[in-house]
Amino acid sequence: MAFDRRFVEELIERSDIVDVVGSYVPLTSKGGSYWGCCPFHSEKTPSFHVIPDKQMCYCFGCKKGGGVINFVMEMENLSYPDAVRFLAKRVNMTVPEEEHDDGSRLRSRILQLNRDAARFYYEQLHSPKGTAVLEYMKGRKITQKNAMNFGLGAAADEWDGLITAMRQKGYGDGELLASGLAVRSKNGGIYDKFRNRLIFPVIDVRGDVLAFGGRIVDKNSDAAKYMNTQETAVYSKRRVLYGLNLAKKSKRENIILVEGNIDVVMLHQAGFDNACASMGTALTQEQIRLLSRYTKELVLCYDNDDAGKAATQKALSLLNDTDFHVRVLELPRRLVDGQYIKQDADDFIKFHGADAFEHLLSGSESGIDFRMAQIAGQFDLKTDRGRIEYASAAAKLLATLSNAVEREVYTMRAAEAAGITADAMKLEVSRAFKQKAYHEKKAQERKDLNPVTNLQPRERTIRYDDLRSALAEEGVLRLLALDDSLFGPEPPLQESEFSSPLLGRLFSVLWSQVKQTGKINVGALAGDFTQEEINHLSGILQKPESLKNAAQALQDYCRIIQESANKRTAEHYDPLAAAMEKYKYKANGGKLL
Repeated sequence: MAFDRRFVEELIERSDIVDVVGSYVPLTSKGGSYWGCCPFHSEKTPSFHVIPDKQMCYCFGCKKGGGVINFVMEMENLSYPDAVRFLAKRVNMTVPEEEHDDGSRLRSRILQLNRDAARFYYEQLHSPKGTAVLEYMKGRKITQKNAMNFGLGAAADEWDGLITAMRQKGYGDGELLASGLAVRSKNGGIYDKFRNRLIFPVIDVRGDVLAFGGRIVDKNSDAAKYMNTQETAVYSKRRVLYGLNLAKKSKRENIILVEGNIDVVMLHQAGFDNACASMGTALTQEQIRLLSRYTKELVLCYDNDDAGKAATQKALSLLNDTDFHVRVLELPRRLVDGQYIKQDADDFIKFHGADAFEHLLSGSESGIDFRMAQIAGQFDLKTDRGRIEYASAAAKLLATLSNAVEREVYTMRAAEAAGITADAMKLEVSRAFKQKAYHEKKAQERKDLNPVTNLQPRERTIRYDDLRSALAEEGVLRLLALDDSLFGPEPPLQESEFSSPLLGRLFSVLWSQVKQTGKINVGALAGDFTQEEINHLSGILQKPESLKNAAQALQDYCRIIQESANKRTAEHYDPLAAAMEKYKYKANGGKLL
């Protein structure tokens, strides 16, 4: 995707990275730069660094970084062209005519196709072909107003209804297949993926239709009850929450997470317009990051069966080290013909009403209460062995709590549940806490004792073959970024002399930037390098580099690089000697010789 260089540079100048990042993450000013908790992974101690002078950001925890365009690409799950358009809209700039590449064109066409398909399904719902789906909705007590709110639609019981309508609008079979709306048959033709189903458009927080879910309406059908769009160029289920586009507008202070589309629809209809669902998958880090923009309190309301409890446990583990206040709403089982069966949110609303759900919601327990109750249920607390095993298991959980007061409160409760003294339980928790700290310390020591591994890029595809030369190459990049006056009118190195192809390419691009604009602009690299490559460059530029004796340092770096390049190209190059060089490097503690 090629945008005019001057347009991108002006866009970056208008899109101050502190303002953009600050609209997602609270930042604190420290010594001319800014710090905040990373929006890309869970943490309580800020490790996300925003540097106004360089117009870049970097997380020392998860190692993500880059300029303002890369930040928006990651936060909004956008391609490079879409991130540019997103920022342009933010600062009221008109995007010049750009030359679409195939990937960008396909993404744009799929989004248009999905929007047209959603309209088609909605119109089908209110036509004779949607009668069966309308009857199903009446049975589920979904109102017309709520159906309109969610844009619900109908896929008729036919093989090519959508395909025919979309072909008439100019969409090709390749686009229909790429969107997941059509499936290829064994004889080479294509047919509608969704047939005889209630359709749920999956709409993101920006209002784009990314995908669809379909619920079968024929009780006698052998087809799968639920069917969803597969991963596409515009849709990743890990990054989307069904109903969040509506839940984000709620005046309620929290967000309720449920399992299914119907649960979301019915909760909104009952007045709980803060509900959304994680698309039939366990909660992901990407979804947590998305939720953090709209609330600091989550209520987990998954189905009360083994799968639902497992999903709750996993979600609580992911949320353990975040700033979210988490509660768990366990729906009681319902007595039917002498047996207790599980209920989901839709069932509970239907049989007990909104007031009963509100009562449960107000009394929902904290995440740690739920996990403690789950542990207690695994042991027979009437026996000595059961109490001992419970105390040990509970202590391991309580040792993960960073808040000392919270740990103290739940330690007392665990002691009461186990029928042991508070002092004994405190001792068990203290032992588990020390054991956890010991294992973490040993793991860090093992990592610290392997400097070669630490100095290698995290991404395997860009690992260094010649570490000694690559570290010198990193030094050259840092010096170029810090003070380009150290360099003459011509580059001191050729790209081919770099042992790392990535570092060589970065040097060439950064050198060109300096000569054309007088400065390095990391933000302008987003269209030419992958996110992993930009992350790596950001990490390189974050490393300390002294400008004292910088001219000599540059000479030393260039000498090391050129020596390594000569060895690689010399006819008498000896692989055994190269291996010995690596051995000597390791023996010297990971320092340049």
